[in-house]
Amino acid sequence: MTKLSELGAKPSIGPADIERFLRENRFPLVEGRTVTFVYVGSADEVKLRHWISGLPTSQPFQRFQGSPMWTLTLDIPEGSRVEYKLEIVRGGHPMLIQDPLNENLARDPYGANSVVFGEGYVQPDWAKPDGEARLGEIQEQKIESTAFGETRDVLVYVPARFRTTRRYPLLVVHDGPDYLKFASLRTVLDNLIHRLEVQPMVVALTGSPHRLVEYANDERHARFIVDELVPMMESRYPLLPQASARGLMGASFGGVASLSTAWRRPGVFGNLLLQSGSFVFTDIGPNDRGPVFDPVVRFMGEFRNRPGRPADQAYVSCGTYEGLIYYNRSIVPLLQSTGMQVKFTEARDGHNWENWRDRLREGLTTLFPGQLMMVYE
Repeated sequence: MTKLSELGAKPSIGPADIERFLRENRFPLVEGRTVTFVYVGSADEVKLRHWISGLPTSQPFQRFQGSPMWTLTLDIPEGSRVEYKLEIVRGGHPMLIQDPLNENLARDPYGANSVVFGEGYVQPDWAKPDGEARLGEIQEQKIESTAFGETRDVLVYVPARFRTTRRYPLLVVHDGPDYLKFASLRTVLDNLIHRLEVQPMVVALTGSPHRLVEYANDERHARFIVDELVPMMESRYPLLPQASARGLMGASFGGVASLSTAWRRPGVFGNLLLQSGSFVFTDIGPNDRGPVFDPVVRFMGEFRNRPGRPADQAYVSCGTYEGLIYYNRSIVPLLQSTGMQVKFTEARDGHNWENWRDRLREGLTTLFPGQLMMVYE
């Protein structure tokens, strides 16, 4: 296998040398904490564009030994997972592309990013299809919403071996269709229920056509969830009635929606699963994230002044490479001050769906432990 150092030791580098180097290696090159990104092609500039808070978002490559190959070496801690794109500049015109040498992609509602795995990172096996796990079913429901003055679609997950003669916990998931598509939520539920790590549950997967408005502490949204969605679910599915068997879940603005709904209507949901919540606040002056966050900042100001007791327990997770990590760290002691039981997890990842996927086992088993977890943990 040709190493980069061996290639650099050559007095000159030809196309055959580059071709052999590319053929014998996988990219990016990961060696302990050192990760080297490689691009081959004509360009005036090549840059790495990433979403690691605290580092410049654009990192320049260097042309390698005067060849058409460009490289950039960074220090990335073990266990990290980093999404990125390459910015190729030709004739003064920049273009963002996926890394042509990297087959690993992470998809989201806006497309896909290339992803590099730091040494030691492994995609959880429970997030992959298991041939032995029985499959739950996704059903379609509709609600005539008075709160929003229109019909809303809701997807409902019912577990394998679902029976109308027993009662189930209820989990309401904000951005539920995206959790299914980009965070493998159906597969995760099937596997964890099959392994007895999570209770068989009914999951309402809701979305919003105006999420940045409706999820930012909108009173209509709380009415929709508590006064319309929950009664509809109770009328069509056999659910456990107690708050301890019910939960709200969401990521980013969906985390804000989960917390604000529980805060506005305490006693309905006993469990909160909050992932990379956009819990932006400011102690002085305007927020630095633009007007779309103004309602969130107002909500967080109210919540910090009078948090009440929105639920009995919460699982909070956030990526250490996110700009939101400070806010999520800050909210944990505030939630604990209400008497809530809170578990907080940080991961070397960013604000993305696969980070949220990788935290689902810990979050769901914390809030809805199955028989196996209750026996052994």
